[in-house]
Amino acid sequence: MFGQQTVEQLAVLRQAKRVVVKVGSSLVTNDGKGIDEQAIAHWARQLAALVGQGREVIMVSSGAVAEGMKRLGWRKRPSQVHELQAAAAVGQMGLVQMYESKLSAFNVGSAQVLLTHADLADRERYLNARSTLTTLLELGVVPVINENDTVVNDEIKFGDNDTLGALVANLVVADALIILTDQAGLYTADPRRDPTATFVHSAPAGDARLEAMAGGAGSLIGKGGMITKVLAAKRAAASGATTVIASGHEPDVLLRLCNGEAIGTWLMAQTGKNQARKQWMADHLQMRGAVVIDAGAVIKVATEGKSLLPIGMTSVKGDFSRGDVIAILDDAGREIARGLANYASAEAKLLCRKPSAQFEQLLGYAAEPEMVHRTNLVLTHTAR
Repeated sequence: MFGQQTVEQLAVLRQAKRVVVKVGSSLVTNDGKGIDEQAIAHWARQLAALVGQGREVIMVSSGAVAEGMKRLGWRKRPSQVHELQAAAAVGQMGLVQMYESKLSAFNVGSAQVLLTHADLADRERYLNARSTLTTLLELGVVPVINENDTVVNDEIKFGDNDTLGALVANLVVADALIILTDQAGLYTADPRRDPTATFVHSAPAGDARLEAMAGGAGSLIGKGGMITKVLAAKRAAASGATTVIASGHEPDVLLRLCNGEAIGTWLMAQTGKNQARKQWMADHLQMRGAVVIDAGAVIKVATEGKSLLPIGMTSVKGDFSRGDVIAILDDAGREIARGLANYASAEAKLLCRKPSAQFEQLLGYAAEPEMVHRTNLVLTHTAR
């Protein structure tokens, strides 16, 4: 029904620079019996090796609630929100301490990042989260991410860490999302019930047949099932990230996958990450504002592929916020590009014709030196 991984597909992870890894509760808590120190050490060693290869890695780790249940002496996952929040609060202490301890043994720094859906739904908080994560990655630190279960309710929950992993992959524009579970990957049916089920080695992410194949949640400790992983792959593909669903019990699975080994189910993004991002910007029908730039800046942006710096801006039009898609116009009013604004219109007006050394004096704080970074910019008209 679906084919084997091709050489080109396997090269995606081998060449991946930025990778999001999601591990399920059973892989870090010994099937819910509290944090498994040996398991965390196992993941830390592989994460450190990937960082040593020059990759940027984010770990989305389940396990806080299970660890909290152990510390509180609870054998059954609670159903009440306030009890789940309490378990998460207690368990986060042990989970993050263990990651910090095991990663530091390999001289790799770690950071805890707790997110809610509200953080990613609000544009300002979304950009702040992205800036924090990209800075940590540039510093060689491994962010350990979990849902902020201590404050969430049903209205703002991600629902499972598979979805959280996909949203994080989109947030940082990752090359790949690796979802590790206690299953080998996706089958055409549940192999525990259907002896005719066959393994899916490779398929396009978002293929409608995949959702029909995936079953429901199968663990008393975790919340996700194969369906959440299939839907996460579909979501991650929107920003160009390929997803691999594989067994976390495979020896050195992260290292082998990133070496291009055919393990698990590969759900391929149909559009490259840069193409997906730039197509999204190019498809904006309405923009809330624009900046006009001088001839020198036009050459830098349109010909040399540089970022847009405020010193090249002559004026600002409209009312826009940080993170909005804005037009970049030449002095004749022609749109040459568009991209994501690092500054709101009120701030941008103060920065016109100013070098980055003056930003802190003008704004009261120092942020990005660019008005639009080249990775967040798409050309729409050739400079003349």
